[in-house]
Amino acid sequence: MTDTPDLAYSGLTPDVVLDAMDAAGFRGDGRLLALGSYENRVYQVMRDDAPPLVVKFYRPARWSDAEIAEEHAFVAELCAREVPAVAPIEAAGRTLHAYAGFRYAVYAKHGGRPPELDRDDVLVWLGRYLARIHAVGAARPFAQRPALTAETFGDAPRAFLLDGGWLPDDLREAYASVSAQALAGVRRAYARAGDVRTLRVHGDVHAGNVLWSIANNNAGPHFVDFDDARTAPAVQDLWMLLSGDRASIEHQLARVLEGYEQFRAFDRRELHLVEALRTLRLLHYAAWIAQRWDDPAFPAAFPWFNTQRYWQDRILELREQVALMDEEPIVA
Repeated sequence: MTDTPDLAYSGLTPDVVLDAMDAAGFRGDGRLLALGSYENRVYQVMRDDAPPLVVKFYRPARWSDAEIAEEHAFVAELCAREVPAVAPIEAAGRTLHAYAGFRYAVYAKHGGRPPELDRDDVLVWLGRYLARIHAVGAARPFAQRPALTAETFGDAPRAFLLDGGWLPDDLREAYASVSAQALAGVRRAYARAGDVRTLRVHGDVHAGNVLWSIANNNAGPHFVDFDDARTAPAVQDLWMLLSGDRASIEHQLARVLEGYEQFRAFDRRELHLVEALRTLRLLHYAAWIAQRWDDPAFPAAFPWFNTQRYWQDRILELREQVALMDEEPIVA
């Protein structure tokens, strides 16, 4: 195996997946189902005499072993406090395994559907569990995993795109200008918010990372994929659940906080950061695709990336964010 991006997973054949499972003490029956994941490679592994398992192979060189260990330890803390997070299975005294140059973790399969975010009771329920995640996250800091900041999610991605020649010549100046304005708006939003507390968060709470079970003995949300766990304000785990016009967003926020504040206080100053965090995600997302472009999975999944129209849309998107960040923050 090599760390060259386009060859990072070239050696991950079905035989290697099955042999890796055997090495960790889990014997498959030969049947594999590739699951949707771009950053890592994830498979459902069928077994003759037991329920299927899910194995995640980490992208080489993205996280260190110590950073992955912190992710696993955080999820284990949540499970110990009866928060419905899906933790890796421990085998031979460890949760992170290595085989043929790949690092991987094995999980029990948890079924479920995406949460119905248009339902008030679902939003309240999610708010309660997010508060419990954050109560655990606030108990101690990450020592290895990075923080979500304007520098890591804004300045660095912007520099990567501009310095790497990803922008068409006729749009480069426009993108450079509007992205600089956007980052200035992000920093103004952080200044208005003041010294808000940061803590360990899931980092990527969207509908795809919440499995909703309808089983009577296990009903409700299960939080999966803590791969993006990092240090950030609590609102990072709330804003991606909100969508629609301002009235809809404020109604959804009220329901989420109704549940959240049953278990943990929420600092309303963090609402100044909602559009700032959305802006940072937009900047980071474009650079993330560019950084992975040599991975064959990415051109297939994002064929519209790096076209003239793509960058025109990103410029318009950032201009809208500049305006939104100067508006009054949403309220519950």
